[in-house]
Amino acid sequence: MVVGVVTWELEVFGCQSLKQKRSVVRSLKERLRNRFNVAVAETGHTDLWQRAEITACAVSNEAGLVDSVLENADRFVNSDPRARVITARRLFL
Repeated sequence: MVVGVVTWELEVFGCQSLKQKRSVVRSLKERLRNRFNVAVAETGHTDLWQRAEITACAVSNEAGLVDSVLENADRFVNSDPRARVITARRLFL
């Protein structure tokens, strides 16, 4: 079994409140879950208006499949116009 984890630190654009940021983060998490069938959580910067940290996890018997899913999810997050990826870290267990 292979477990892959990717964590993105994001700058969320145009947010003037935590409520606005949570709306963007919630939407991004739901879209990641639906499109890539990964587990997703907001894991950091929960008290900042324009920063977010999101972590996604994929599990499979094949390392190539996990790598492919995380690579596609990374492209998806990078293409979202509502946020800019500051850092992205991947880990395989």
